[in-house]
Amino acid sequence: MSLSNEQIERYSRQIILNNIGGKGQEKLLSSKVLIIGAGGLGSPAALYLAAAGVGTIGIVDSDKVELNNLQRQILHSTKNVGKSKAESAKERINNLNSDVNVIPYILRLTSENILDIIKDYDIVIDGSDNFPTRYLVNDACVILKKPLSHGGIFKYDGQVMTIIPGESACYRCLFPQPPPPGLVPGCQEAGILGVVAGIIGLMQANEVLKYLLGIGELLTSKLLIFNAIESRFRIVKIPKNDNCFVCGKNPTLTKLIDYEEFCSVKKR
Repeated sequence: MSLSNEQIERYSRQIILNNIGGKGQEKLLSSKVLIIGAGGLGSPAALYLAAAGVGTIGIVDSDKVELNNLQRQILHSTKNVGKSKAESAKERINNLNSDVNVIPYILRLTSENILDIIKDYDIVIDGSDNFPTRYLVNDACVILKKPLSHGGIFKYDGQVMTIIPGESACYRCLFPQPPPPGLVPGCQEAGILGVVAGIIGLMQANEVLKYLLGIGELLTSKLLIFNAIESRFRIVKIPKNDNCFVCGKNPTLTKLIDYEEFCSVKKR
């Protein structure tokens, strides 16, 4: 593909970068990114990927916009309270950049539909807020060998990790099994500082752009941890686990399962 004059103007500040140029911008415009969750993490990631010119962005979210979302979920606005988050995200992204083909998926991911949804995308961003989805997305991406950006937030803390199946540690190498019901409170019970979601979501977008462009060093087999109170980042190495249930040398988990019952989460 070739860039139009309008695209050259829109993306000019990126195109002049040594590692991007016109070829890199064309690569972004032909790329497809799937974002799981149009919430605190998915919002900043979606906006900056759209602004950067990622050509196709899929948005998976079964929820509707609520007033208490707006403190951190910047894809949405007051007028969209009560509207599907996926549709609200499509509206906001297209207002920012009409180049982007936004595909909304107004559904909850399950073991039956996830493989069909993620198979056509180049990389997946997990911005989910619950353990059943987090494990399901990790397992599906490993099975289909789809790169995955994991992000998590809690109170004043956040974490980011990039997973390249077959090469790096996966989420299960770090956390082999979901926690027992009630052990880890969610953001609804514990709270979250909105800017933490913004920082972590942008780090995920940064990882995705580097992967798509083939530049820089990815957070593979590494967990980046951020604390807002201390304004501190640190990186912990996560070795690939040869005995991992899903990505190890002899994986025992070869078929997807749903974790709602295990984690005591009701399907919506």
